[in-house]
Amino acid sequence: MEKINIQELLFSLVMVIFMVYGMVVYNIACESGLTNQTFIMALGELPIMGIIAFLLETLIIGNKAKSLAFKMVDPKTDKPIVVIIAISSMIVLMMCPTMSLIGSLMHNYTGISNIFVNWLRITVRNFPMALCYQIFICGPFVRWIFSHFKKEQHD
Repeated sequence: MEKINIQELLFSLVMVIFMVYGMVVYNIACESGLTNQTFIMALGELPIMGIIAFLLETLIIGNKAKSLAFKMVDPKTDKPIVVIIAISSMIVLMMCPTMSLIGSLMHNYTGISNIFVNWLRITVRNFPMALCYQIFICGPFVRWIFSHFKKEQHD
């Protein structure tokens, strides 16, 4: 059995919280418009969607994403930013369609005949946002937070 790294688990938890909250805000805004209430509504969705995303990422998708990324990059020879972007891209590539399916079943279910169409519509809408949000905003922000914790531990 693989050893559980508490720091990696905590990093995944924080990343999932920020990613899920941001994507829920985005989806609510796409469906209903962006208002102050959008941010409050997203907080209500965060616990269930956050738990689902955390379990998916830690138990299934995280390791598969790293495996796929390491077929394209080598963490020993490539620059760290290249490795980070490769892993982040693979996680989004797998998490976005999966979470879009779950979200479409929970919030946009209009019958069995529309499942595929709703899932496809939501995935296509979410993917560019999820990728950009992960690479340019959420990922750097969470890594910045963790870099400050590491500095405090060494001081």
